[in-house]
Amino acid sequence: MAAPWPEGVDRVVLPETDSTSAELVRRRPARPTWLLAHHQLAARGRRGRVWAMPLGNFAASLSYVLADDPSRIALRSFVASLALHDALTELGVADLTLKWPNDVLLGDRKLAGILLECPVPGCLVVGIGLNLAVAPDAAVLESGAVPPIALAERGHDVRPEVLLDALAPAYAAREAAFRAEGFAPIREAWLARAARSGQRITARTMTETRIGMFEDVDMEGHLILAEGSGRHRIAAADIFFAEAPCS
Repeated sequence: MAAPWPEGVDRVVLPETDSTSAELVRRRPARPTWLLAHHQLAARGRRGRVWAMPLGNFAASLSYVLADDPSRIALRSFVASLALHDALTELGVADLTLKWPNDVLLGDRKLAGILLECPVPGCLVVGIGLNLAVAPDAAVLESGAVPPIALAERGHDVRPEVLLDALAPAYAAREAAFRAEGFAPIREAWLARAARSGQRITARTMTETRIGMFEDVDMEGHLILAEGSGRHRIAAADIFFAEAPCS
């Protein structure tokens, strides 16, 4: 049974919007607010990519005010992915792993993505998209991308509101732990659930592609990639499990 809805956090459910994150930016709620939409018309992922949103899938965003520097704000991607893992586990979903920096995998296939935005200083919007009912067509994804999966393919029938009601308290608990204890326990918990830890991966940044062993995540949330030329700290990249073609 999921924990109670967190105190002091608002809950908004809409039949339709362009983007849950954009809707929260327009509303600028004074209190922490989760906003879920049953249909998104202009969902987006990292680096402006389109995020497919068939009916029956999950699209929700959380906005709240916080007084942290940008490097600590960015660590909320680990908080959010852990919270989503917690919520899904609470709902009986197994075989979950976390893909750096902010995806949730089910059986080594992409189930969910997370996008952090700071539309104005001191305001964080955490957007989460999850394939509850239908996965996007793998043919429209870029070459080498982790293939998608929907929760329904594993026999789970979870309504968006049910997932939201599990996710909100899970996020509140992980956020409270992060504020009280710092990143170290979040990092440890995340690494315990990390996909392809100790295995060969491809990291493609805006300027280069590196192939090596996923060795660690440091205290700034950077991926540590070990290759022949040494160990490299990577702040942001697209991660491929197969060797990705050069773009």
